[in-house]
Formats: sequence, structure tokens, C-alpha cells
Amino acid sequence: MSLKIAVIGGGITGLSAAFFADSKIRESGLDAEYVLFEADNRLGGKISTDHTDGFVIENGPDSFLARKKSAAELGGSVGLNDTLVYNNATSAFIYNSGSLYPMPGGAIMGIPTQWSPFLATGLLSPKAKLRAAADLVLPRTKKGEGDRSLGEFFRSRLGDEVVDRLIEPLLSGIYAGDINDISLEATFPQFQKMEDKHRSLILGMKSSLAKGPGESSGKAVKKRGMFQTYTGGLDSLVEAVSGELRKGAVRTGTAVKQIEKHGEEYLLRFHDGTEEAFDRVIVTTPHHVTASLFGDDPGLAFLRDMTATSVATVAMAFDESAVKEDIEGTGFLVPKGNGFTITACTWTHKKWNHTAPDGKILLRAYVGRPGEEEIVDQTDDEIIDVVLQDLNRIMKLDGKPAFHRITRWYDSMPQYRVGHKQRVTELKEHLCSKWSGVFVAGASIEGIGLPDCIDQGKKAAEEALSAD
Repeated sequence: MSLKIAVIGGGITGLSAAFFADSKIRESGLDAEYVLFEADNRLGGKISTDHTDGFVIENGPDSFLARKKSAAELGGSVGLNDTLVYNNATSAFIYNSGSLYPMPGGAIMGIPTQWSPFLATGLLSPKAKLRAAADLVLPRTKKGEGDRSLGEFFRSRLGDEVVDRLIEPLLSGIYAGDINDISLEATFPQFQKMEDKHRSLILGMKSSLAKGPGESSGKAVKKRGMFQTYTGGLDSLVEAVSGELRKGAVRTGTAVKQIEKHGEEYLLRFHDGTEEAFDRVIVTTPHHVTASLFGDDPGLAFLRDMTATSVATVAMAFDESAVKEDIEGTGFLVPKGNGFTITACTWTHKKWNHTAPDGKILLRAYVGRPGEEEIVDQTDDEIIDVVLQDLNRIMKLDGKPAFHRITRWYDSMPQYRVGHKQRVTELKEHLCSKWSGVFVAGASIEGIGLPDCIDQGKKAAEEALSAD
């Protein structure tokens, strides 16, 4: 009898699970089949690319970390190698007290690895620079203290001012959260390991950089960006991956309402009243949707209680002539407490050459952070007015954009609070005990970046196909 696998959710995690299940079945000749169910009428989840008048506008994520190989490898396996590009490695800025400051050279995630640019920056006071240097002599964290917040960890090593002006805007931009609540263990465990091994974060980071390609040999390495994307937009990855799936294996516009266990099978009940039985189930939906599929099972309380931040991306297209005060760089971040509504702005046409036609510019601003999410509910006109008001304090824009795209992502950024990793472990143990054959994955579970989600999808597919 053929093994039947259901994949619930057609974002990048679910697509990856279906793709790797398909590959494994084909390669090994397993007697198995899969079906991917997506409630929306489109695949891709938060990946959404707008192609208008020669612009390539990402409404969700715009790229992925190059050092995490799985996204580029997945694209390569579906024929996208020729369209893979790195971002332009030019300056990024941080706004503070009325001025833009270049990101200090050699600062990796806010951790200084080169003293000259760090000491020269006007972003930080002399006192803050001296406090950061104390990391070189401070003792390690005591063993057995458990998970901590990113804020607590970095403040203990580098001091409050470096965290508030440099690290917080960087990390909050990734997670749209409060770094004083976000789990170190679930987001950047490598920093704890770095401290464990080297005692000093600065020394640990310098050591890791010394092992990079060409560094130890003394050969010059061409500087390039840390991120990659596809010139056809990230939706080209979605289209290419979905195009490789078995014909008839994808059902969009099909929302699962509940999962019920019937003996050794799982019955999926759909919102249209139909039902279908499967042997294995991979659930890749957002945490609140995942929790709802299991009724009132107390073992899913962690997902029910998990919080998420609402954000919006605001893309605006202009003629080059509209910019009256141009700045060479790829964009800027805004720390809290500066009186801005926007949290950051990317000069997208400078970060990615393929995103705007000649003579045009593309800006992408971001609004929404914990405690400041009401902006997301405002009208397009109101949001544009607020964003332009903020931008004009920095770069002097003439008039309104030729067109704009505002995308609201409600409760879209799951918050990995302290203890997240342990609660995920407990969740998976509960599923293994009570719902054996059901696997959870996705941005709410073990990483929000595209490579993290792809890795989770692949792992879930392998587990589903190998489970007894």
C-alpha cells in the first residue's frame, strides 16, 4: 500500500518539503505519494514579487544569507544558477540624533573586529567605545545559566550604548522584535559558543573571520555582499520549485480545518466539508494556524500563546530627478527613540542592480515594531505621507512616488522569546508521543530565514519518509 504524505502550507517550507519528498521518492523508488495543500490561491507564502514597468519589487523577503547554502542550492537544482546574484557591497548607515553614520567598518552584527573604524565612528561616545573594549577582559558567562535574551547577552559583553545604537537596529530589523525578549539560543547560538570558546566576543569574531577564504593565505578577496537573490525575483524560485512537483500534487485554495487521528492514519478535514486520510502529515503553517488544527490539545499551547509582530513594507518608485540629496549607499536603519515611524529604508536600486530601470530609483521602507504596530492599519495614503515625512528628514525627495506598493503582513513575524528552543523540543516530543507521524516546521519553529525554512522542509520530508 502506498505511503500517503500530506504537506500543509505552500510557503517556502512546505514547497521545500514537497520538493525533497518528490526527489527522494523518485531517486529511491519508494512506494509513496504526497499532496501539498495551500489555503491561498497562490504559493510562496511571504515570498511575493511585483513586476511593474521594469521594476522588480519584493513585497516580502528580498534575499537570503549567502553563507547559508541551502537556498542557492535549491535554486541551482531547479535551473536558476544563471540568475543568482549578490547584493552590492556598499555602505549602509545608522541614523542617530539627526545624522546618518556609516556602519563602522569591520563590525559584524555590531561586533567590532577592526579598531580604527570603530574608534573613529561618531555614532558612539568615547565611553561606549571603552565599554565595548572591556569585552576583551571580561570573564565568560557562568555555565548552566540557561537561555538568555539577545539584549542581556550583548549588553553584558559590549555595553548598553553599542547595543542600543548598533546591535539593536540590526537584530530588530531581522526579527521585528524586542531584543530584550528574543532568545539567544534560538536565534544566534553561535555567539554563545564563541564566548564559550574564546571568552571574548571580539576575539572570537576576529578568529572566525581569519578562517575565511583567502584570509590566511594573504590573497586579496574581492569584497561582495552578504546576501543573494535571483534577478527574476524570489517568486522565480517559487515558480521553479513548484514546477518540479508531481502533476496534480498541489492543491491551492484548499484550507485544512482540522487534523484527527484515526488509528494509524490521520484524517484531514477541510473547510469545504470534505476529508481525506494520510499516513504522514507535515505542517508548515504559521504557529496560530498550526495550533488550531489540533483542537484544544494542551500540548500545542506553546504555539497558541506565541506572539507575532505586524509589519508593512512600503515600496516606492521615483524618477532619479526626484532625489535632491543623494547618498551613496544601500540604505539605513533607525534605532528606537529617534522619533521616526520607519524602522529602516533600503535604497533597493543601489543594493540590487536588477530592480529598477535606468533613470529610476526604488526605495523600500519598513514600518511596524512591537508597541508601534498601529501604523500598519492606516490607509495607503496615510502610510505614504508618514514615510515620506521621515525620509525627507534625510534625503530630500521631490513630490510623491510614481507608484507605490504597500504590503501589510499581519502577525507575520513570530517572536522567539527566551526558552523558545526548549519549548520547541517539548512540542516535538509531544507530537512524537501523541501524534506520531505528524511533523511541524516553518518560520515559527526553527528559523525565519529562507535557508532555515528550506532546511526545515527538507528535514521534515526525510523524517516523514523514514518514520516507522
